[in-house]
Amino acid sequence: MIEIKQVSKTFGNTKVLEDINIHIQPGTIHGVIGENGAGKTTLLQMLVGIYDVKEGSIIIDGQSVYDNSSIKAQVAYVADRNQFFDYYRVEEMVRFYTYTYPSFSREEFDRYNSYFKINMGKKISHLSKGMQMRLSFMLGLATRPKVMVLDEPTSGLDAAAKKILTDFLIEAVEQNGMTVVLTTHHLGEIEKLCDEITLIHKGKITYQLTLDELKCRVKKLQVVFDKEVEGLEEWSELAHVEKVGRIYTLITKCYTEELEEKLYAYGAALIEEVGMNLEEMFIQIYEEGKEQGDER
Repeated sequence: MIEIKQVSKTFGNTKVLEDINIHIQPGTIHGVIGENGAGKTTLLQMLVGIYDVKEGSIIIDGQSVYDNSSIKAQVAYVADRNQFFDYYRVEEMVRFYTYTYPSFSREEFDRYNSYFKINMGKKISHLSKGMQMRLSFMLGLATRPKVMVLDEPTSGLDAAAKKILTDFLIEAVEQNGMTVVLTTHHLGEIEKLCDEITLIHKGKITYQLTLDELKCRVKKLQVVFDKEVEGLEEWSELAHVEKVGRIYTLITKCYTEELEEKLYAYGAALIEEVGMNLEEMFIQIYEEGKEQGDER
């Protein structure tokens, strides 16, 4: 269990995170999404113990993370940029991990690299960004961590490498019960990987829900009214309203059967649900989350 309770973080006079509360169950994949500068990377760096938690608490398996070597040894962190010793060769970096992490498996690393095919004799500084990300991922996963924290893990990767990475990640979750916390700007990856998402805007949580909850609450409806109607834009249940003649396209904030009954009572002659992919849903809750965050 990962418990993030009432966490805030300030750098100088700037509050980067404010009153963050997230509970993550073991063996699940949790996505943190938001615009650049929302505070996602700061939150992940606090989660892995890079920054001290002075306001609130971050607990993994009942223990504080910061300055706790026993917990840190069970947490793998893949940053969005190279944090290795540039002058090391790949083989030297693998040996470093072997000495540093008792749980590190060279056999597992070699299995991963049979797919990613990184030259073991090459200096890390000579690897492309995508190759450095693959190396970081393989090293982290080969430590067989209880928790893996990923900051834009597919940045710089081609489609084939992304598929391999996500397959290995899901395998580790299913077989070892590993817990994953990740950030990404690629909404399709959230759909494929995540059990639950947290949306952060300007350092504050605006949404936290499972993908099933998202699919239930955000729907696109086409509604035909038997008369001219006004004021739908003011309904609290609706996030977006478009009109062509007497046909209205509505996107719901929180769909319920009561909403349909309300529409029929308002003069709807026909209500039909229109297919809506997850990217459209995410864009909708993101825009709504921005509005909620700006109002606070």
